Amino acid sequence: MIIMEKIFENVLEITTRDDYEKLMSQVEKLITVATEAGALDDPEADNEYIREIGRLSCLGADYENEHIQFEHIKVKKKTPLIKQIENEMYSRNLKETELAKMIEINEPTLRQIMRGRRSISLRTAKSLHQRLNIDAKLILDYA
Repeated sequence: MIIMEKIFENVLEITTRDDYEKLMSQVEKLITVATEAGALDDPEADNEYIREIGRLSCLGADYENEHIQFEHIKVKKKTPLIKQIENEMYSRNLKETELAKMIEINEPTLRQIMRGRRSISLRTAKSLHQRLNIDAKLILDYA
């Protein structure tokens, strides 16, 4: 299998249009390489290519949400807390299913929290702090 080039490996946020353009170009390259390597053939697959394409796509989407206006699309901005939870999920290689079990909530509740449709309960806030080491002040400010 071809070794994947991780240009944005340590990047947690895209802040300039130039970096955004480079990021999107990298996503396109990864999709091409992954397709040629057969890493995208199985829709249920979970591999390094799929995880990196997903992570970079999320970085791009975050930039778009913050800096690009879409006339007919309402986009709810992610709070710093949600971004931190996503960063922890990525760094620990966790899926939503695994995170939900870890913080002792069901998956639909986690999905609603991550999409900003549900607030975080005190019990969940405590779990986020204890199990993911998320700063308590960040939780209090944005929960």
